[in-house]
Amino acid sequence: MASSSVIADVSLTLEAVLTRAFSTLQPGPPVAQVHDLQGAISTAPARMTIFLFEVVEDASVRNRAPLREVAPPNLNLRKPQVPLVLRYLMTPWGGDRATEHQILGRALQTLHDDAILSGPQLLGGLAGTNEAIKLKLAPLTLEEHTRVWHAVQRNYRLSVVYDARVVRIDSDDVTPRPPVVSRTLGTSIGSGA
Repeated sequence: MASSSVIADVSLTLEAVLTRAFSTLQPGPPVAQVHDLQGAISTAPARMTIFLFEVVEDASVRNRAPLREVAPPNLNLRKPQVPLVLRYLMTPWGGDRATEHQILGRALQTLHDDAILSGPQLLGGLAGTNEAIKLKLAPLTLEEHTRVWHAVQRNYRLSVVYDARVVRIDSDDVTPRPPVVSRTLGTSIGSGA
């Protein structure tokens, strides 16, 4: 069951995966930090901010039939899960370009090697589930990047965008259906034509 905390759980998982990957980098090591890009961003230690800037429904897995759940003596029908794509802006902050490029390169390498996060990598409510989060580098144009930076009222910085999919949130809308306990058969005699 994917609760409504799944968005926070994916962000927490990304933060942990990247911080672990940065542990071998020098100087530092840098850290990954979920951040809203508001206020001052420290470069001691160097870091990569993870900013969730867009949440959209994944149209490729929409319009599914209700889920059937057996809960004796009833059969419950649950609305299908809400399939989401989470879009993250990831930005290195290191105080100097060489450090920022090193952080960016390590993040790209890690998210390429671990493009599917599952099992023990998942944290929060996703831990111990059979969920898998697929990460994909999203091709944004310079203009699209600039719009994001303009929206958060900051100057443009070198950054990458990743899509995390398919993140699912379970519906709380459950309709119990009582079991069939009898049936009635009917016949009619008609005029055969």
